[in-house]
Amino acid sequence: MIRLILSRLGQMLLMMAAVSLILFAVFDTEKYRKRIAVAELGGLAVSALSQSDYDAWLDKKGLNAPLHTRYVNWIAGLTRGDFGYSIEKDTAVGPLVGAHLARTGLLALFTLALVIPLALLLGVLAGMREASRTDRTISTIAIVTTSIPEIAIAIFLTALFALGLGWLPAKSAMHGGFEMSKLVLPVLTLVIFDFGYITRITRASMAQVMGAEYIRTAVLKGLPQSRIIVRHALRNALIAPFTIIVLQINWLISGLIVIETFFQYGGIGKLLVEAARFGDVQVIQAITLLAVAAAVLSQLISDIGYAWLNPRMRSGAPA
Repeated sequence: MIRLILSRLGQMLLMMAAVSLILFAVFDTEKYRKRIAVAELGGLAVSALSQSDYDAWLDKKGLNAPLHTRYVNWIAGLTRGDFGYSIEKDTAVGPLVGAHLARTGLLALFTLALVIPLALLLGVLAGMREASRTDRTISTIAIVTTSIPEIAIAIFLTALFALGLGWLPAKSAMHGGFEMSKLVLPVLTLVIFDFGYITRITRASMAQVMGAEYIRTAVLKGLPQSRIIVRHALRNALIAPFTIIVLQINWLISGLIVIETFFQYGGIGKLLVEAARFGDVQVIQAITLLAVAAAVLSQLISDIGYAWLNPRMRSGAPA
């Protein structure tokens, strides 16, 4: 297990280094440097920026140094928590991203708290009796919800509950503080879209386990079905769903960009869209690095959990 963790941590550091270098090289261009210079020197058009003012600004910022020197300085700043300065928001990137990340974390927390038990329960119920009416009903619902795009679900729920019935607000911008009612539509949209995939994986895993020889042996011994499910089937059946649930964090991040923008929810996804439209390079770099870190850490957690749930992985036996 320790060997696996050290290996994954090494891979994570290499991936983060590669991504940070690519990010720095992509945005370290004359075009973006001039855009930042214009914003900091008064917001004039790029064409109105004199060469002397631009050269003086480059000297002040140390941007005339070689590429590798600037990259090392940038990485050193990141290790100190200095993510740069947002031109659009006129504030430090670190606190700005942190505040938006907290709102996104709240949205993700409510979503996962509903998705995980719902998907596991439905998946287990469907897999316990393969090809039964319960299995067909749950599988159909899961397939239908998974096939509908998030934006379509968001539009339908908004039209029904906000514009039609008037039960919920159509926008989720929390300018006056936290309001639970404004979280309902974004969370419900994400739950409807995400639970189906986990349900189908859980159902397939449970159905496979229920057909295993040791389960048939337990049935022939006359053991109660509840004991067979809880004591013998669930542990093995949850191996695949566990890895999918952890990796679902990556899909959730991409889905949050769409949902937060649609509902005007002030999270990290909406901030990224605004930064991309404005060309706020420092914010884009910070959010991208955070997304990569979340993706790599979720993969690490998935590997550790899989090794813990699967005894063959811990003993080194072939899976």
